[in-house]
Amino acid sequence: METMQGEGEVDHLERPSPLTDKERAMIQDSWAQVYQNCDDVGVTILVRLFVNFPSSKQYFSQFKHVEDPEELERSAQLRKHARRVMNAINTLVESIDNSDKVASVLKVLGKAHALRHKVDPVYFKILSGVILEVLGEEFPEVVTPEVAAAWTKLLATIYCSITAVYEEVGWTKLSTSTG
Repeated sequence: METMQGEGEVDHLERPSPLTDKERAMIQDSWAQVYQNCDDVGVTILVRLFVNFPSSKQYFSQFKHVEDPEELERSAQLRKHARRVMNAINTLVESIDNSDKVASVLKVLGKAHALRHKVDPVYFKILSGVILEVLGEEFPEVVTPEVAAAWTKLLATIYCSITAVYEEVGWTKLSTSTG
């Protein structure tokens, strides 16, 4: 059974310290191997998210009532969104040394998910955990504990940035007026 604390509120996590040069290199090196299989990995991540946290499907009209993981895997909408998720991560990883570009990408992503799609920001935290889990399982030789720690830091930084965008656009007010 899934539990989500503070649904509808923006979680206030302490922003992690900036990534070190070594952490950025580990993330980029590991991602280069992951991204070679971006379609399969992306689908695995989203199917795991939707199976373990079924309420996350509510934002996807074409498969929100699909229960069977194999049927989810075949969904064109899921595959398309998986590709978009992987491409967004790829852009962030490729731009990891360019804080302005990263901030710009996250602002667009955060605004779209807050305003257009009305996705509760808690799902970004949940998705981060699923990403870490899948990368560790699918690429154990690449995602060592040290590399996983760097990814954890990156994903926490992304989550903090996205929740800041949600606050900027007035997510709390928005969610209480529409929810």
